[in-house]
Amino acid sequence: MMKIIGKHLTVDMYGCSFENLDNLEFIRSAMLTAVREANMTLLDFSYHKFEPQGLTALALLAESHMSIHTYPEFSYAAIDVFTCGDHSRPDKAVAILKNLLKPEKTKITNIRRGDFGSESDMRPKIKVSMTPLRRVRSTGARVLSFLSRAK
Repeated sequence: MMKIIGKHLTVDMYGCSFENLDNLEFIRSAMLTAVREANMTLLDFSYHKFEPQGLTALALLAESHMSIHTYPEFSYAAIDVFTCGDHSRPDKAVAILKNLLKPEKTKITNIRRGDFGSESDMRPKIKVSMTPLRRVRSTGARVLSFLSRAK
């Protein structure tokens, strides 16, 4: 059985303020605070601000990544926190973001990345086909049969 490679939290935050979700500096500050407090290492930060509203922000981490997609018109934020290794705390990062974004409702899904063996549907599927080998054997047998009859 393979060791779990990483922790991946997907977070849906509902009922956040339009102003916070549409404010790039607020989101950047919230993400950088979460990265620092959760013992993660920031490599790069990039973003795109949409018109008329909304943004996508990505913190590229030495441990993996954190991303936020905001939909201010729905008071909604979709957040991903994926970390590898044992020293970072993705759960703490989510708690900090929740404290800063103040959603009315939060849904958190915890995915264990690389957890082969415990979930049958996550095992790599290997399909072995014997048909080509059988075809070669059958063709060989027919050729031999033909050749032996030709004498």
